[in-house]
Amino acid sequence: MQLIHCPWCGPREEVEFHYGGQAHIAYPEYPSALSDESWAHYVFFRDNTKGEFAERWSHSSGCRRWFNAVRDTRTYTFLKTYKIGEVAQ
Repeated sequence: MQLIHCPWCGPREEVEFHYGGQAHIAYPEYPSALSDESWAHYVFFRDNTKGEFAERWSHSSGCRRWFNAVRDTRTYTFLKTYKIGEVAQ
């Protein structure tokens, strides 16, 4: 079992967490002004990086807070975790 470091609770088993997609994707400022194609691009198109990748995770069985993590997609190793709004160090 792999441990994931929650920025609020500390290290916990991976079964307590849920993946939330790519991190640092800004919600459109005026979503109603988007064309169908632009909206589809926002909803469905994400990077598919091999290597270090910034992701959003939720500590769903713990504090229930969202946070960001940098994970190596080749090895599934978590390199760092940090609160939303903070810069990855």
